[in-house]
Amino acid sequence: MNAKIYQNKKYIVFFLIPAFLFMLVYLYVPFITNIMNSFKNIKYLASPSDVWQKPFFENYVKMLHDPKIAIALKNTGIMILATIIGEVGIAIILALLVSNVKKGADFYRITFFFPIVISATALALLFNLVFLYDKGMVNQFLQFIGYLDKESNELIDWKTVHPLFTMMLPIIWQYVGFYFVIILTAISGISNEYYEAAALDGASKFQQAWYVTLPLIRNSIATCAVLAVTGALKVFDLPWTMFVNGMSNTWLTGTYMYSKVQTDVDYASAIAVGIVVLGALLSVVANIIFKRKSDYEI
Repeated sequence: MNAKIYQNKKYIVFFLIPAFLFMLVYLYVPFITNIMNSFKNIKYLASPSDVWQKPFFENYVKMLHDPKIAIALKNTGIMILATIIGEVGIAIILALLVSNVKKGADFYRITFFFPIVISATALALLFNLVFLYDKGMVNQFLQFIGYLDKESNELIDWKTVHPLFTMMLPIIWQYVGFYFVIILTAISGISNEYYEAAALDGASKFQQAWYVTLPLIRNSIATCAVLAVTGALKVFDLPWTMFVNGMSNTWLTGTYMYSKVQTDVDYASAIAVGIVVLGALLSVVANIIFKRKSDYEI
């Protein structure tokens, strides 16, 4: 008798309505409003406007001729490559190493995951001090080892000479732990029987990792790669804190959009729509490239 209660689906709507209303108010309505704003004339934030642009797609034409949009797209593309190779790639290596650690594995799990719990703003301020032109930790270390001339106080202006490296290094360092946990969890689910069979066939640890572990965690790696691609489009707080107003041409799609919010709302709305469209297209491409497979197809 009680089992039939779970087969009755007519009451499910009462449980779905609150979640649907929440998404409607805080997701769908703002998203549709933002699309409409991109076709209107709205100069300043919180200033209403019902005047449509002539032509209505003026902001999107403006985006095609905006040199800073080109810089932001280029830097975002570099960021995507850096997240896939730097974050996911390093996470795979660390997960493979930690999975073979017998003692102290919990210490490494906590250590590698710890950066993800740090506020991105605090992390940006920390790395600003690390790469500080005068008295920064990196410059002091390079003087100490003799790479820079200490007598003449030779220094490197990292934020001017190597802006993208300075910005992307803390981002990669922060999110490696996130993908590390996902991949390590996938590795822990592999049965020891596969490794025992490989060891009996004379496979080394490296061969076991290459021919057993990596193929069996392919779907988890694919998920991490897709998350890395879409996540690179949403990076904002750390780059904005380190390079306010796109210092040294470090614009990303998110930071450039935010820079226009206060004084050019309709154009910022158009950029936001462009980011959503670009994110959707990249998600499709990433899912095609990193297509998930069943265990029988591996």
